[in-house]
Amino acid sequence: MMPNLSQDDLPYKVMAIYKFADLSDAGAIQPALATLCDSNNIKGTLILAPEGINGTVAGTAAAIDRLATWLIETGPFGARLKGAELKYSAASEMPFLRMKVRLKTEIVTLRAPEANPTKQVGIYVEPADWNRLIERNDVVLVDTRNDYEVGLGTFQRALNPATANFTEFKDYVATHLNPQRDKKVAMFCTGGIRCEKASSYLLSRGFEEVFHLKGGILKYLEEMPEAESWFTGECFVFDERVSVGHGLIEGDASLCRACRHPLMAADRADPAYHEGVSCPHCVDEIAKHAAAQERQKQMELAAQCGGAHLGDGVAKAAAAARARKWAEAEASRARNAMAAARAAKA
Repeated sequence: MMPNLSQDDLPYKVMAIYKFADLSDAGAIQPALATLCDSNNIKGTLILAPEGINGTVAGTAAAIDRLATWLIETGPFGARLKGAELKYSAASEMPFLRMKVRLKTEIVTLRAPEANPTKQVGIYVEPADWNRLIERNDVVLVDTRNDYEVGLGTFQRALNPATANFTEFKDYVATHLNPQRDKKVAMFCTGGIRCEKASSYLLSRGFEEVFHLKGGILKYLEEMPEAESWFTGECFVFDERVSVGHGLIEGDASLCRACRHPLMAADRADPAYHEGVSCPHCVDEIAKHAAAQERQKQMELAAQCGGAHLGDGVAKAAAAARARKWAEAEASRARNAMAAARAAKA
């Protein structure tokens, strides 16, 4: 972050927006939206789908204000985006490389048609009321974000579903939550969109009282004084800022350029971290990949010379071992079948 500048002095305004709404004509509106963003030098990503809009963009304050007005008031969406969840922050440098306006089947992918926030949704909880809710012992608190996001920061007492993507959240619900036992479930995410859809999904599965943080972690960090906060760490954001803290000030996290995993100071101090090459989260995979490439290279060189390579023998030995294990397994299955047949006759 640029030194000695307040959030108000930073040159780029960042806007996160989402709303579940009927946008069945999104395809027809996409070109005009893309043109508006390009002509105002706005960068980022906006996703349009029949179920609504979602995305984060950045530009000058005037450009972002112009876009917000077009989306919610003067543009072809009309009143359908009125009341959209909008969150603003600032950046010292342009946090996006290009502008993308994408058409998708969902604005946040869960692949569960029964999860429809326009028909049923959980109870919105304002940031000012969130602490009182999540400190209750009868409330199960669930972070609906992915594992790498949770690793940077989360709320105290929150359960981590350890998901790699949001579609896996359904499996977590099926194996870890029970509507007969978990009568009150509170959920949160970065900006509010994932937990809003997750709340609709839980209601469709028979959960009775489902709460979610209105505006997500970003709204909480913006409004809640740090001294009263139950959020520890930093909040991952999907742009070049990588993370933000209380007051939505740019955080300390950076990205590994090899695997895109967010890194904190401890990760960057790890011997496995080499800028632009590897980090503690990917160094083993990179080493395996490099070793495999080297083995293949040596085998190809040996083949060109008309000779054998050690890798050839290793491959043959591995094939023989697999064949031996298969034969042993088949013999074991045959013995068990014969024993079962004898037992049946007896």
